[in-house]
Amino acid sequence: MTTLPHSGTAPGRVAETAPDITAVLRDLARPAWVVRHDDRVGVTADRSAVQGARVLASAGPLAPEMLGDSKFRSTHGLRANYMAGAMANGIASPALVSALARAGYLGSYGAAGVAPAQVDAALAELSRELGDLPYACNLIHSPSEPALERAIVDACLRHRVRCVEASAFMNLTAEVVRYRAAGLSLGRDGRIVSAHRVIAKVSRVEVAEVFLRPAPAALLSRLVAAGEVTAEQARLAEQVPMADDITAEADSGGHTDRRPLLVLLPELIAARDRVAGSVPAAAAVRIGAAGGIGTPAAAAAAFALGAAYVVTGSVNQATVEAAQCTATKELLASAQFADCVMAPSADMFEMGVQVQVLRRGTLFATRAQRLYETYRTYDGLDELPAALREDLERTLFRRSVEQVWDDCVRFFTERDPAQLAGAAENPKRRMALVFRWYLGLSSGWSIRGEADRVTDYQVWCGPAMGAFNTWAAGTHLAALPNRQAAEIADQMMLGAAYLTRVAQLRSAGVRLPAGCAEFLPRPREQR
Repeated sequence: MTTLPHSGTAPGRVAETAPDITAVLRDLARPAWVVRHDDRVGVTADRSAVQGARVLASAGPLAPEMLGDSKFRSTHGLRANYMAGAMANGIASPALVSALARAGYLGSYGAAGVAPAQVDAALAELSRELGDLPYACNLIHSPSEPALERAIVDACLRHRVRCVEASAFMNLTAEVVRYRAAGLSLGRDGRIVSAHRVIAKVSRVEVAEVFLRPAPAALLSRLVAAGEVTAEQARLAEQVPMADDITAEADSGGHTDRRPLLVLLPELIAARDRVAGSVPAAAAVRIGAAGGIGTPAAAAAAFALGAAYVVTGSVNQATVEAAQCTATKELLASAQFADCVMAPSADMFEMGVQVQVLRRGTLFATRAQRLYETYRTYDGLDELPAALREDLERTLFRRSVEQVWDDCVRFFTERDPAQLAGAAENPKRRMALVFRWYLGLSSGWSIRGEADRVTDYQVWCGPAMGAFNTWAAGTHLAALPNRQAAEIADQMMLGAAYLTRVAQLRSAGVRLPAGCAEFLPRPREQR
């Protein structure tokens, strides 16, 4: 093993101190050699210094744009294999998506939980401002509100959105298949062209396999019969996988199974290769990594595991462009990696599905869990003990149950009337809608910064946020005004490339001085 000295001099321009070695390795456009001159060992990017020296190890040039699968970049029209995943309720705003697109990265608009009219307006804005620049729209599976899935797909088709990020799916639905199939055609060379790309975010192998295979014939037949897609599009859809890319979603904020990325990513890559044995087209599906990626070290590790691209989430919620209030961004900026907890979700409440949220500075998780336990215990609002009902009205709802129900009626009359029809026939269903009123509004209180509801803020957050804060401490990214989405992307990818070069030297047996294996963000003028 080669141990580099901490000080001294060597012939030519050879770095031996930790700061000088770091400077050589940060010059990503040039190779770096570890050389020995007599009894001196150092690192150099100077070819003349290599002559007459013994080369012990080397790391080639490695621009951030070289990390990951080049097909992901070319397919989506990107500069680098970096994506910012959707944050629901529009937190991943048009401004955030636009900033990333103009910097050559892919951002996904957070359409989940947003009223159809607002989604339509946001996509119209993105289409008008970005033109052919890359962007995506989140298509979240909504088993309790299928009309929302249809509304998002309708808006995507209307505004010619070329990419959707399909998340929280447990199986294929008619709407995601409709979007995929409606974009298929034959090119002049006879190959299938897909104008509608699908990036599926999954955390289970069985769900990944569904997206690795073509759409089921039965679903396609129903879409043809309904006039949603043509017979030709259905025929083509039977020949291509449902997804162009599959994101392995590990321990993330919001909807998550909290899978460890070190296990999940290799599992999905292996599943892709296994399915390709019977579905050859599946071999072209790229597998990316999300969940826990809040530092360059995490991004570098994901690429080293074979990720075609990386996806960040929680860290973007505290950016300048995120549609999140300053008070919540300050909570996020002070979070540590263990300041997260699981809580019942609003959109899949009855199924017991949970989301990962910020624990620090809010009581939401405890209160949401109380609602779910109450839902499981009782069959309707009329069965609630008087003391329990009074306490819920005083501490959580801050109004009577009847007033909450009136709000639900107004909300679902516009958004999804079928929800009210189900509640009219089922008291437990009605109770679920009342409880979901609190769960749904709590994220809005956080986004808008309603001061009298701070203890009820629902802030989706994963451990990556705390890791990012630790990494950014003492640098320009510690201050909220400097946390711009594209700047974070730049620093993450630069750092990932730098740390990959460090890993190459380490794998060759080089022991670098303390400090060389750390990449700290620097303002653009100091890079």
